[in-house]
Amino acid sequence: MDGGAGTATFSNGAVKRRRGNNNNRTEAANGVKEVMAAKKPLHYSRPSFLKWRLQDAVHVATHHWMPCLFAVGLLFFMAVEYTLRMVPPSSPPFDLGFIATRSLHHLLQDSPNLNTLLAFLNTVFVGMQMIYIMGTWLIEGRPRATISALFMFTCRGILGYSTQLPLPQGFLGSGVDFPVGNVSFFLFFSGHVAGSVIASLDMRRMQRHELAWLFDVLNVLQAVRLLGTRGHYTIDLAVGVGAGILFDSLAGKYEEFSQSKLLLSPNAENLNGVANHRKQKILIIRKERTQKQSDMETILI
Repeated sequence: MDGGAGTATFSNGAVKRRRGNNNNRTEAANGVKEVMAAKKPLHYSRPSFLKWRLQDAVHVATHHWMPCLFAVGLLFFMAVEYTLRMVPPSSPPFDLGFIATRSLHHLLQDSPNLNTLLAFLNTVFVGMQMIYIMGTWLIEGRPRATISALFMFTCRGILGYSTQLPLPQGFLGSGVDFPVGNVSFFLFFSGHVAGSVIASLDMRRMQRHELAWLFDVLNVLQAVRLLGTRGHYTIDLAVGVGAGILFDSLAGKYEEFSQSKLLLSPNAENLNGVANHRKQKILIIRKERTQKQSDMETILI
């Protein structure tokens, strides 16, 4: 009897092993089929533009008029660029902003005291920018605007040294203009304008809209004065606006990257130098992540 029971047990075990092997073979076969199916060539549908209808064009023109306007601008300036007579090397650069501020230039040229007064007021405005940007970090503990300004002025120095534009004809300097003392400066791009944009964007983030509008108006007046004194080309001022927006965005991404590193770090000592409201936010997120991990471990157990 004992020998028969042992034989039956052995037979059952062998059957179970065979079934397990068959299941493994089936799973392996299914995996091979899935891989082969993934390697099959994809069948693409017709190109998107072949599906366009008249109502689609009307919808684009009515609801997305700005890209349509840019498309018209592209065609227009392609025609202008390919038919324009280029400025010869012996002639001064053509600048539309200089043409628009010709009367202001003559006025400042004939009135040195007025030129000095406007230069002083412009320097005061630059000081306001610097105080605000540094204050957001040193007083409020928000370093984004300061980081943005550091990024911007470093890039401006690299570009300004790489391509040193000639000083515009008729430049009206002043000893009280920033940088004070009639020292040399980079033309491309305008740090005056870019710094004002950085400060204005930070003000809007903090819901200081009235102060932001004040800075925007002063920035426009500053740009007009710089054109009138021939202190910058128009392209310097335009790129200054774009640079302020760009480096503010890059500083925001840098902050997000730094915060993600802090979240991954288990040591609270790494939070030294971080603003209190950011510390609290980081600690809350850490606590939530720790709670989720412990919940997952409980479920697995």
